[in-house]
Amino acid sequence: MNEHRFLESDWDYAIVLDACRYDAFSRLYEEYLTGSLEKRKSPGSSTPEWAYRTFTGEHDIAYFSGNPFINSLGIPLNELKWGASCEYEWTATEHLGTVVDVWKDGWDESLGTVPPNSLARSMRAHQSVVADHDRTVLHYMQPHAPYLGRGDGRKLTKIRDGIKRQGDQAQTQVQTQTQEPIAADTATAGASTGGDTNTNTNTDTDARTNTGARTGGVLSAVGDRVRPAVESVLEDSSLAMKAGLFLELDTAEALRQGTRETALAYHEANLRIALESVAEIAEELDGQVVVTADHGEAFGEQGVWEHHIETHIPPLVEVPWLELAS
Repeated sequence: MNEHRFLESDWDYAIVLDACRYDAFSRLYEEYLTGSLEKRKSPGSSTPEWAYRTFTGEHDIAYFSGNPFINSLGIPLNELKWGASCEYEWTATEHLGTVVDVWKDGWDESLGTVPPNSLARSMRAHQSVVADHDRTVLHYMQPHAPYLGRGDGRKLTKIRDGIKRQGDQAQTQVQTQTQEPIAADTATAGASTGGDTNTNTNTDTDARTNTGARTGGVLSAVGDRVRPAVESVLEDSSLAMKAGLFLELDTAEALRQGTRETALAYHEANLRIALESVAEIAEELDGQVVVTADHGEAFGEQGVWEHHIETHIPPLVEVPWLELAS
């Protein structure tokens, strides 16, 4: 099995399917795409790790990102307060020519994620960005959960909202620091004229919103305030990982068919939706197109569920590399 060699390989457009298992892709892709498929080894088992280990220099790439970890906010991964949980001092804007935040502008609130058509729509609307760079990446969120047939992707929504809020806070802080000399002058003027210059409107914008619990089953009844405490006790355990995935599934179906079988079926359904969109946009692309993944997804193999940083088991690092036929 070859290494991923994402940047070293020959392509003009790279379509990245987030958390795509190689076995699922190999079973389904021929229904939508034609090309040469091989299995490659990703350098990371999660998006932050893959980005950190892949984009190490300055790259002339237009990056359309459905994943909020790869963003234009200028915040290093190790400073993100939501979801990344890593020590990687990596910032997308320091390594990629232009990052288009599809995760922010193309979000579907009813689904709790970025649907595939948002990536295609964004690229069509930013053809000047594509033209300005040597290569282009379209980073789809699917087949990553939430599963589109289910909707209500609360976990990813909280990550998206948290990162967006942190970016807004950073921007506000920069603006405040820039305006401080003016504010000082105003305060002095107010004191001399007896005016009221106290304009302190600082509020706590980092408060979490309790969105309530999803119905159906004991696990899905754990509220937003309770679940972090439960997961902290079960940290790094298989049970905690499985509990996180269980919340993305239909409870009754998972109890009836089993968590693994249900998750695999949902994963493939999400992948089919992504592949339909990929097949459509690929027809519009002029140049060499490849379809790959940043990492895979685990459904109980070696006690691992979903995907986690530096967990290099086969389901998480074996990814497809499909070179589309011209």
